[in-house]
Amino acid sequence: MKLLRKLLWRSGRFLLLLYAGLALFGCVAAERMIFQPQPASYRADLPGLLTVPAADGTPLAVLHLPNPAARHTIVYFHGNAEDLGDGLPLLRELQAAGFAALAFDYRGYGRSGGKASEENVYADTRAVLAYARAKLGVTPERLFVVGRSVGGGPAVELAVREPVAGLALISPFTSAFRVMTHVKILPFDRFDNLAKIGGVRAPILIFHGTADEVVPFWHGQALFAAAPEPKISSWIDGAGHNDIFEVAGDRIVRELKSWAALPARP
Repeated sequence: MKLLRKLLWRSGRFLLLLYAGLALFGCVAAERMIFQPQPASYRADLPGLLTVPAADGTPLAVLHLPNPAARHTIVYFHGNAEDLGDGLPLLRELQAAGFAALAFDYRGYGRSGGKASEENVYADTRAVLAYARAKLGVTPERLFVVGRSVGGGPAVELAVREPVAGLALISPFTSAFRVMTHVKILPFDRFDNLAKIGGVRAPILIFHGTADEVVPFWHGQALFAAAPEPKISSWIDGAGHNDIFEVAGDRIVRELKSWAALPARP
């Protein structure tokens, strides 16, 4: 019996140390794992490119594609290992479909300075939108927010905090850590979309590929189940994470246009 208690004590201590090590690793390495910027895919003379200072003065690369006939502006948050250049084809299609478009590179991405973190993305979103209100005449109630992959995090946060016209998520995750662990095993997380989405008071549209190998399909299903009405799901058979626009780009633009006509939640 004494030997058994000793073994249980050692096992418990080992598991506790393992958990503490995992928590420490999550604290230290989370931002590095979530944000993986690549070399800029666009030139400094890209038409519509602006430089907007963050609250602490860090320069942020912002893309604005105006449309004088547009009633609404799409605010687009790109995915990880992507930048404004990668999102440009979609933004131009949305502009052609009748929207204006606004997007920015997270810190360290494209031609934005600094280093990205969850809190920096939230703060920089506020700075970019303040600029858009003051200089471009864009107000929250005229914004349709679209987030792709990790961009779903700031997209959900914005839709919870501002009276936006709608929220669309493309290949989103329930939270950053649950992409790796499936269930919540730590007392903290990054971009906890599942905990926040119930607070969105606007029409919601969620796209997800059924063959997504990076953010499994069940993430999109779980977010849709937790989202309030009005909501629409658009499951794209056979689409993975990085080929979703190749598989269904025209469909995504078409459904975004139709979704924009949904009435706001009372």
